[in-house]
Amino acid sequence: MSGILDLLNSDLGKTIISGVSGSTGTDQNKTSSVLTMALPVLMKAMERNASTPQGAEGLMGALSGKHDGSILENLGGLFGGGVDEEVKTDGDKILGHVLGQRRQGVEQVIGQKSGLDAGSVGNILKVAAPILMGVLGKQARQNNVSSQNDLGGLLGGLLGGSSAKKEQSFLEAILDADGDGSVVDDVAGMVLGGSKKKGGLGGLLGGLFGK
Repeated sequence: MSGILDLLNSDLGKTIISGVSGSTGTDQNKTSSVLTMALPVLMKAMERNASTPQGAEGLMGALSGKHDGSILENLGGLFGGGVDEEVKTDGDKILGHVLGQRRQGVEQVIGQKSGLDAGSVGNILKVAAPILMGVLGKQARQNNVSSQNDLGGLLGGLLGGSSAKKEQSFLEAILDADGDGSVVDDVAGMVLGGSKKKGGLGGLLGGLFGK
């Protein structure tokens, strides 16, 4: 299974980046940076949430219902006429549910690294969150995900599995950020310091964090 960042490099990913950029009025390169950092963070947060039976049940319900992947079939329509408020409201709820009180810290950290204010990051994530849920819903359907274990496997696989320890701890660090700014440098140092390889999430994040 290809990871979430492979998706961003695909044709679908390029459509998502240009669409989100256009609908939020944000520079395309910065939008791409935000999504490259934010999508693994959101996935990691979902993985955390799905580690409890209650959290897994809630996510499974969302993926088999509203977020079954159908949003991906009409991205042209979604972005063509401007993203409607219903999608953004839905995205807002997803972010609140997935990130909880960590949301502000996450948006600040990603904003500092991408050169945007936290509000702009929030706008990008509101549009991106329902699309990410659609991607997960589609994958869940294709892989016949029906249990908490299946769901954990799906999220872990999209995050690159357990081999990417450094990236996993990087994502944990962002999720535990309190938004005071200092964690950003710690996190960037952690990724850049040990990751000389140019492959996978480490190389990608390394590039983003001003290598």
